[in-house]
Amino acid sequence: MRNGRIRRGLTVVLAVALLLVPCWAPGALAQAEYDPTQPELLESSHLDATSAILIEASSGEVIFEKDADMMMYPASTTKILTLLLGIMMGDLSQTVYLSETAANVGEDSSVIGLDVGESILFEDLLYATMIRSGNEGANLIAETISGSIPAFVNLMNEAAALLGCTSTHFANPHGLHDDNHYTTARDMALIAKAAMENDLFRDMAKSYTYTLPRSNLHSSRVLTSTTRLFMNPSLDDNEYYYPGAIGIKSGNHSQAGYCFVGAAERDGVELISVVFKSTQEGRWTDTQKLMDYGFTQFVSLTPMELYALNPIEVEAKSFSLDDPGYGRLRLDLRATDQTRSVQIVATKEEAQNMSRNLRQTVLIQYSRDFSAPITQGETMGTMTYYPNDGGSAIVYELVASRSVERREDAPLSLEEIETMVYADPNPFPPFTLEMALYIVLPLGALLLILRLMGRLFHRSGRRHSGRIPKPRNRFYR
Repeated sequence: MRNGRIRRGLTVVLAVALLLVPCWAPGALAQAEYDPTQPELLESSHLDATSAILIEASSGEVIFEKDADMMMYPASTTKILTLLLGIMMGDLSQTVYLSETAANVGEDSSVIGLDVGESILFEDLLYATMIRSGNEGANLIAETISGSIPAFVNLMNEAAALLGCTSTHFANPHGLHDDNHYTTARDMALIAKAAMENDLFRDMAKSYTYTLPRSNLHSSRVLTSTTRLFMNPSLDDNEYYYPGAIGIKSGNHSQAGYCFVGAAERDGVELISVVFKSTQEGRWTDTQKLMDYGFTQFVSLTPMELYALNPIEVEAKSFSLDDPGYGRLRLDLRATDQTRSVQIVATKEEAQNMSRNLRQTVLIQYSRDFSAPITQGETMGTMTYYPNDGGSAIVYELVASRSVERREDAPLSLEEIETMVYADPNPFPPFTLEMALYIVLPLGALLLILRLMGRLFHRSGRRHSGRIPKPRNRFYR
């Protein structure tokens, strides 16, 4: 009886405790849900994708990842490498014709709509393959570049290895499922980074419509892409549009799920994301979450903006006692070339570290000392920035932000004395009576002292010296 009461009591206590858990730990439940007002709190569980990665485009630095090294099927994102090789190795002005082997794609394939024997300019083929994700287009690119699809697939695998992909193997140029056709989110990010460094590919990547000119078999056609959801702000009720979106390629099939490789730019920062095996809507929302997270982590600054975070201050010498800043002088920057600009992309923490340790990022050289007087706007030195991309150096002038007056009784500095000497056309001072007195009087005094000392020594020697008397009446034989 007593044991039964104890068990019932423990049951009641446990039930009350379970009810109170949400009150004790409200943050535990809130943390499980994504908060769009706090994108910097992104977690892996907030993404629908099985595998994902986000990188900074210029450096390739990984910003966020979720199982980024898991083997995944890339679907039509495969065509990113196919198109890049077509751009790099093909003749854009060449006219090509769809062969029967290139047209041999599955019934479920996405296609441009080309017929066997239809002519198309190679550049138009590239755009059409990107926009419509046409599998026959990818096959035709492969045959045009390498002569056959298998030879082109070998070229794709060689190119992937050269780009640093370590877990990638392609079996076709379009992405239809094959157990031996796989990659990882990390490897695909490397491929996308290389592709987005090509100007023509960038133009294709940001295009979501394209007018295919009239051919020998068809009239002109307007092609549209599924990526317009991510890039087109004009679509009605388009909740998937992302401001700053610049591409690049979607893909899906039953084994791969919905995939998307995206790119966006904001305030000079460019990001590339990869989501594999997400949902139909999740490929867009996952990309949005990744981009929002990345833009909270990175900043883009010009060298002048970086310098402004921690400008140089110097101590002027010989300043007037009435100087309001007690000789402290901030040096401002002035660009020597107004037509050129460069961006420094870094995390917020890296930017702060660079500003605190400025001399590890730029070269500072002073052209004069800091002795007053100093005039506002006067050049005090230079700051030189060497871009990471290997471009030519950018030089800025360090200029005085204000004027500093000189103290009236301040002694001349060595630099000022040297300047005065070199500025005098006659290096020898003019001969005057005063200068003659300065020369004659010391010499006369010296001669007088020497004469007096000579007489003194002469008298002293005469007093103590004597003569030996001559012998008298002594003879020696």
